[in-house]
Amino acid sequence: MKNIIMLSGMLALSASLFSCKDNAAFTISGTIKNPAKLKTVYLLGADSTAQFKTIDSAALNHDGGYTFRHASAYVNLYKLKADTTEFDLVAQNGDAIELNTDLADRQHQYTVAGSETSEKIKAFDNFTKAFTDRNNKVIAEFNAKSRQSGQQTDSLLKIYMPLFQKNLAVYSDVVLKFIDDNKNSLAAFYASTALDATKFESQLIAYADDISSNGNVNKNPAVRNFIVAMNKLKPLSIGHKAPDFTIDNIAGKPVKLSDYKGKYVMLDFWASWCVPCRQENPNVLKQYNTFHSKGFNVLGVSLDKDKAAWQKAVNDDKLAWTQTSDLQSFQGKAEQLYHIEAIPSNFIIDPEGNIAAKNIRGADLEAFLDKTIH
Repeated sequence: MKNIIMLSGMLALSASLFSCKDNAAFTISGTIKNPAKLKTVYLLGADSTAQFKTIDSAALNHDGGYTFRHASAYVNLYKLKADTTEFDLVAQNGDAIELNTDLADRQHQYTVAGSETSEKIKAFDNFTKAFTDRNNKVIAEFNAKSRQSGQQTDSLLKIYMPLFQKNLAVYSDVVLKFIDDNKNSLAAFYASTALDATKFESQLIAYADDISSNGNVNKNPAVRNFIVAMNKLKPLSIGHKAPDFTIDNIAGKPVKLSDYKGKYVMLDFWASWCVPCRQENPNVLKQYNTFHSKGFNVLGVSLDKDKAAWQKAVNDDKLAWTQTSDLQSFQGKAEQLYHIEAIPSNFIIDPEGNIAAKNIRGADLEAFLDKTIH
């Protein structure tokens, strides 16, 4: 037994002697080839809102070498900025990361070692770049043919919009898989910012639930803020009961959302001064005329403060459904209840009073109604 104790002690001493890991800080070092006139590189760190700010600088030596030593109380996202090029990293105390690049390379290729999460982010960035290049080619081809024809014709849009949407759908699927495969890593949080937060709200809420008990990741302030934001949205997410409210219509008579129970109703937040809202109104009117006889209703909630402007917009746009407002803009009771921070915004509520869809417009609204209401 004594020999085992002595051996354990020797192994512990050996580990302390030969380990170079600095658990009080992390280091980022490497070489910048062909720096030209570049003398200094910068380290940017993400703050609690996931915005990046310069937190340190390092002078390049005669060989283009640099070293950062920085301490952080939590794992965080960082960027190494060399001239106008930025390289994404994840670091925490104890990491010894090496990043090398060549500024003469127009593709901004680089190598990174010492951080598995940073390597995952590099792979994700490479895929994102490939997706962006692919979509840019579609857009360039569309613009070129539009110039040839002298206008952006509907026939061209019918050809190129599906290509663009298909690319976006493929990209989103890959992002969601990447998040699921790496949910215990900050790489997943980094990838989550690439998703349309409105379209993928349910998936982002589920991801927030998954990481809420991850003691390593959720120490990060930006991650904590994300979890708080998703928890705030959860009661208003798809599948949850729609909060009831009472509001006056344009004639001054009270209307309850619960009056529509047993039918599909779209709660439509808009305003006369909102250009995207006014652009969407003809589409909503078209869907209302098509599906109203099958049980689809619309309840408009205007964020106007000027009743005359609101009434004029209703008349001009020929809106045929019930219009309501308390003329308090974003401070209205319904707006506060549904956390409306931007318009147009809508909630489709099913006959049982549950939220069935959110913020769907244009062709997506028609597709949803065509699939749902028979």
